[in-house]
Amino acid sequence: MSSTRNRHNIQLAAFYFPDYHCDERMEKEHGPGWTEWDVVQAARSRFPGHRQPKVPLWGYGDESEPEVMAKKIDAAADHGIGTFLFDWYWYGEKPFLEGALKRGFLNAPNRHRMTYALMWANHPWRNMHPHGWNEPVRTLLESDVTPRSFDRLCGILLEEHLQRPEYWTICGKPFFSIYDITRLCENFGGIPPLRKALDQFRARAERAGLAGLHLNLTSRGETILPGERKSNAPELVEELGFDSVTSYIWIHHMPLRDFPRSDYRQLRTRYLAYWDRAEREYSVPYYPNIMIAWDASPRTVQSDRFLHGTYPYDPVVENTPEQFAETLRLFRDRIALRPEEQRIITLNAWNEWTEGSYLEPDTESEYRYLEAVKEIFTE
Repeated sequence: MSSTRNRHNIQLAAFYFPDYHCDERMEKEHGPGWTEWDVVQAARSRFPGHRQPKVPLWGYGDESEPEVMAKKIDAAADHGIGTFLFDWYWYGEKPFLEGALKRGFLNAPNRHRMTYALMWANHPWRNMHPHGWNEPVRTLLESDVTPRSFDRLCGILLEEHLQRPEYWTICGKPFFSIYDITRLCENFGGIPPLRKALDQFRARAERAGLAGLHLNLTSRGETILPGERKSNAPELVEELGFDSVTSYIWIHHMPLRDFPRSDYRQLRTRYLAYWDRAEREYSVPYYPNIMIAWDASPRTVQSDRFLHGTYPYDPVVENTPEQFAETLRLFRDRIALRPEEQRIITLNAWNEWTEGSYLEPDTESEYRYLEAVKEIFTE
């Protein structure tokens, strides 16, 4: 099953961060009933004119409930977004934060209106909910895999996701993205053994009756989270046999210069220059990314000083629906020049509320960001 494309035959795939439901490992750390909505609600304005807290128009819903997810699906599909790219985690030999997908999306009565795919967020889970100004970074869950555990991971993906009719495919091949390829290379001890493992994954998919796999690399030239590695390496794409490249968010390719605010339009100009470079450097298609905004301040300890430091003490990048519409139009006109199967744009994000980059309606802008998507891509 492939997602329904909009009028311009451009596929819009929005990243989805699934931490808005109860998970036993997060409850063990933060207390019974905790979700990241607690962080959203605790946010405060950190400097004059800073617009916090953000308040979701739909309320603080449990995304693992099918009726809550059904509302998200209808809103996305009604406004031209065809796919949710779920951030997918694997810690301690098992998946993590799966409730939004397995209990919510896959049981939603209207799930046929969209497709979904997975972006394996193979970074350590750090204690950032919230994080103090000078607090040592504490790792809660390690992300490293062995060849044996990777083989088990691939089996679970094939059994539970990649063969589902709702799973997103490109040219008949299920899409699977990897966030930190440098870390994965280190886990395997180098490029040749990882290439062998990825080839075996493809072969297993074909034996299961699939056309193969569409393996995607999430590129980063700058790091955000503590412990991240850069993975802006065109040679890795070719040596490991990836089919495409995308980005998770613009600021993975450029440092934020001004504090406490950085300008969205200036950042867009710098990202467009990166897009030019990516198309020259990579031997496979680069799927551009649109960032809605950036504000990780909810993940700071609200009583600490808000000073320029390491994540989440970052500059804030605010946006308006009008500026967002400008960006959508620029990207639409450029991507429309490509062959149809390469007209793919990723969006950050559907619901990154505690990083300030979300399409879900809030009480300030209501549906205006989603309406901009609909106006520019479907009408």
